[in-house]
Amino acid sequence: MPPTPTAYERYRPWRRWVEVGFCAAILASNVVGNSVTTWMDLNRGGPTTVQPWEPVVWEASSGILWIALIPLIAWLTYRHPTHWGNWRQQLPMHLAASVLVSLVHVLGMVGLRVLAYRWQGMDYEFGPWPRELFYEYLKDARTYAGIVVLVELYCLLLRRLQGEASFLAAPDDGAPVESVQRPDRFLVRKLGREFLVAANDIEWLQASGNYVNLRVRGHDYPLRSTIAGIGEKLDPARFLRIHRSYIVNMDHLASIEPLDTGDARVHLKDGTALPASRRYRGELRERLGEAS
Repeated sequence: MPPTPTAYERYRPWRRWVEVGFCAAILASNVVGNSVTTWMDLNRGGPTTVQPWEPVVWEASSGILWIALIPLIAWLTYRHPTHWGNWRQQLPMHLAASVLVSLVHVLGMVGLRVLAYRWQGMDYEFGPWPRELFYEYLKDARTYAGIVVLVELYCLLLRRLQGEASFLAAPDDGAPVESVQRPDRFLVRKLGREFLVAANDIEWLQASGNYVNLRVRGHDYPLRSTIAGIGEKLDPARFLRIHRSYIVNMDHLASIEPLDTGDARVHLKDGTALPASRRYRGELRERLGEAS
């Protein structure tokens, strides 16, 4: 019987829709809310020469640029996650990224506003560029930081739903019960619970950004590591690197399918097919020959 899907696995098909819907709802509410409050502020001191459509153009042009920039910020945050142990190293990268994001945001929204005003037969004036750029950067930097924090919290929640794996730490006193350099088990934290996963139960591993997903009985558990780093800790008699992004447990391997490109496709006993690059194909065939 197939494994019972977890909450994370049930959520995964809807993940992109939820993410896009959430961002769209936040941006749309900001455009509407800020347009209304700006118009109210302009009329608070009496009649104004500003047309009702102008605050809408100001806010919508900014929102459109954020729609384009949020996926890029999320990608950067996912590729270079920030946590308590590395925030000092990541800070210069985020500062540089915030400056670039602000420049793109300002230039893009000014361009959209110029087009909108020309469509109405009017001219749009941004103001003194150095002062306005600095003013916009102060706002954009806060927005950028807020997006990074939300993405990090969201990724943390997903890992908790999925179940995040980690190496067993050495005890404070005495010798470790098992080898820390070649672990027999991994600790998995999932929704406030902790349990152990035997290394031999891992069917295959896949690199995913700054994490490696451990495939165990139909479930994936992300481990903060590189594929090369964890490969050095696994038993070489059982685990074999078959691709720059994949390691397979030889006990679960069923067959190899050669491809015309020189690469191969590895088939596991449960029907899973994994890519095997030509770089690792020779050793893979040797290991299969030894096993047979």
